[in-house]
Amino acid sequence: MADIIKLLPDHVANQIAAGEVVQRPASVVKELLENAIDADSTTIKLSIKDGGKSLIQVIDDGIGMSETDARLSFERHATSKIQKAEDLFKLNTKGFRGEALASIAAIAHVEMQTKPENRDIGSHIKIEGSKIIFQEVIVTAKGTSIAVKNLFFNIPARRNFLKSNHVELRHIIDEFHRVVLAHPAISFHFYNNGSELFHLTGTNYRQRIVHVFGAKTNQKLVPVNEQTPLVKISGFITKPEFAKKSRGEQFFFVNNRFIKSPYLHHAIVSAFEGLIRPDAYPGYFLYLEVDPASIDINIHPTKTEVKFDDEHTLYAIIRSTIKHSLGQFNVAPVLDFEHDQNLETPYAYRDKDAVVPNVSVDRGFNPFIQEKATTGYGSNFRKEAQSNWESLYTGLRSNLNKDEGSSSERYESDVITGSIFEGQTNDIESGATTFQLRRKYIVTTIKSGMVVIDQSRAHQRVLYEKLLRNGTVKDTVSQQLLFPLSLTYSKSDMKLLNEIKESLVTMGFVFGAILDEMVQVMGVPVLMAESEVEMVLDQLLSDYQMEIEGDSFSQTDIISKTLSKMLAVKTGEVLDRSSQMSLVNDLFACKESRVSPFNKPIFITITENDIDKKFI
Repeated sequence: MADIIKLLPDHVANQIAAGEVVQRPASVVKELLENAIDADSTTIKLSIKDGGKSLIQVIDDGIGMSETDARLSFERHATSKIQKAEDLFKLNTKGFRGEALASIAAIAHVEMQTKPENRDIGSHIKIEGSKIIFQEVIVTAKGTSIAVKNLFFNIPARRNFLKSNHVELRHIIDEFHRVVLAHPAISFHFYNNGSELFHLTGTNYRQRIVHVFGAKTNQKLVPVNEQTPLVKISGFITKPEFAKKSRGEQFFFVNNRFIKSPYLHHAIVSAFEGLIRPDAYPGYFLYLEVDPASIDINIHPTKTEVKFDDEHTLYAIIRSTIKHSLGQFNVAPVLDFEHDQNLETPYAYRDKDAVVPNVSVDRGFNPFIQEKATTGYGSNFRKEAQSNWESLYTGLRSNLNKDEGSSSERYESDVITGSIFEGQTNDIESGATTFQLRRKYIVTTIKSGMVVIDQSRAHQRVLYEKLLRNGTVKDTVSQQLLFPLSLTYSKSDMKLLNEIKESLVTMGFVFGAILDEMVQVMGVPVLMAESEVEMVLDQLLSDYQMEIEGDSFSQTDIISKTLSKMLAVKTGEVLDRSSQMSLVNDLFACKESRVSPFNKPIFITITENDIDKKFI
């Protein structure tokens, strides 16, 4: 039998390794920025074109490389970070596998210019698909400049799986945030298609967070500091009132390396228990310093997952530290049984003397005369009231009818009638009644039986089609705010807001001044309350950045889905009879009444035969 096992060629092995290390342009950005940091750079510039598909360039002022080092850096498992296996357990650098540049060079066009400080000339090397095109000497500045062009040019299938430029840019910004937050002392410059997105100078941790996420973030932060023999914890958490409905500003750093840890995330969430809503997520920027020998960061190709020696103790320390910070800065309610607020003297009366009350006596007071007069008046009043007792209840019944259900939610709708099931049943029975079941379902009758409708999903469908229609026809109506709202966002969020501004305007939003980190809201859609504006816009930005595809119809669709979910009636809200009937009519007048905008069933039917079978 002939031998069938063969060694893979180097370029094939590199492409396989690239599949583990390079998943999208953001992966290349991460590897290149970490290499620049390991080179002891003080200033790093990142340039992106077309979401990283056309160009990713990183320029640093680090130590640079010699001609031999520049050539070897593109070989697999070539690294300056470790010499023996024991070095894996005392790592203080970012990259150490020696796979990043080799993997990138296997699937892209790479050009690198580098020069050490003690050399007069540098080295220029160009590689395409693991094949060296040339290497020559060049006059260049100290440090390294590496440009990655035409990512996945030789793997079309992988390139086709990339998302739109906006989505890929968002992933790159996320990776950029993780790197710059871990190294506040380094200056970073980020350019996208020639325009500057971030200009970050060297500073401390708090100022770096504020510069990245906006000036408004400063008032949200609560310091965290704790030092134990196992771990040193520093950083910040956000106040409970600023918790968001979407995962956003949540960062764990271990020895200046960003990590993902659902287990430690749960420790923070449990510390906020009782202070935030169950569906909200707290923000945090926590920096952990541990002994490098106590963690293993070599369990994942991207090095974002680590394994701790004693996770349970670390969980308890983080949880208690967060609780202590919340209490120390008066963020969490504190019970003090020895403190009586009733004994406190108000500030306005602290320097005033006590006033002795005066007692006056009416010596001419005769209680018997007063009682007689009162008795006579009272008897006359009672006789008059008895003769006109029916007038006391005039209009009471009509008022009761008018106020019936006044505390319930009222659902306003257009007068639309439609067919429930085309080809299966006819319209709702004339004189059909509805009632609300468990403040969640609306039950009504049809000719073949009954229908049970999820009120929240039904309202989502009605609002979704209405918003989608308004967004495409552009005939929506806005309600002007008496006092404009000024909302603050980070630069990346403001960029997203500018991208979807036109779609938001067609939905009913009216914007005033739009600055680098602030937007003024002058009007909102008719169905939206003023108190919901900031929450709705936060959710819109979160949904849009995860699902955006770029075209205007997709923007309108995503925004319509988010608004319909946020503005629809919720489970637990009471609807009066007229609102129930209006919702049923509007639902079955929709083009698609069977499923919600999120493809979940809206109603079920129970036929008369189904009911009869239950009595057999």
